[in-house]
Amino acid sequence: MTEHPNEKLIRAKQRWAADGRLLTGTTADPETTRLPPGQRLVTDWPVLDLGTQPIITPERFRLTIDGAVRHPITLDLPGFMALPMTEAVSDMHCVTQWSRYDNLWHGVAAQTLIDLVAVSDKARHVILHAADGYTTNLRLDQFAQPDVLLVHSWQNTPLTPEHGAPVRALIPRLYLWKSAKWIRRIAFSITDKPGFWEENGYHNNADPWLEERYS
Repeated sequence: MTEHPNEKLIRAKQRWAADGRLLTGTTADPETTRLPPGQRLVTDWPVLDLGTQPIITPERFRLTIDGAVRHPITLDLPGFMALPMTEAVSDMHCVTQWSRYDNLWHGVAAQTLIDLVAVSDKARHVILHAADGYTTNLRLDQFAQPDVLLVHSWQNTPLTPEHGAPVRALIPRLYLWKSAKWIRRIAFSITDKPGFWEENGYHNNADPWLEERYS
């Protein structure tokens, strides 16, 4: 029987977590240290996924924003693109040890979406859902940071399918597994709900400067 690529990947990453692979045991202050502990700089953008890369055509794209909100909404791509757009430059930090500086993004600020759906005062967490079945979680205060975007372009070029086209999340202050590709749903929640990697050995918080790689 042929093994599904997800199972092999999951077991490998679980071994990483159990062995503490890549951990340096150090921390840093992001105000004074741009490169988090244990990271190395790259100039390309490595591709990482769960073994599948869904192709979401512009016609098929839908983004549902719901949960603990007063005005849930589902946007098609023209509806998403009609929202106020933001340009931002930020760094990326992947748990597999690479970082890339000065990425130019265009997209919709998370705060714009928070205001659009009128998130409940009781909400404390955000669960991101991707078209390939992937999920990841973060706190609402992390999602509401001014540099958090739902992006449609990188370096003035539309995202490619392997990097999450047509729209992906971008949470630059956390390891990149929190920045779900192929985003299809943002669910605001009163309670936390650990996502795919968080249930398979990765840290729930994912701060690169605290080296929160694994649980």
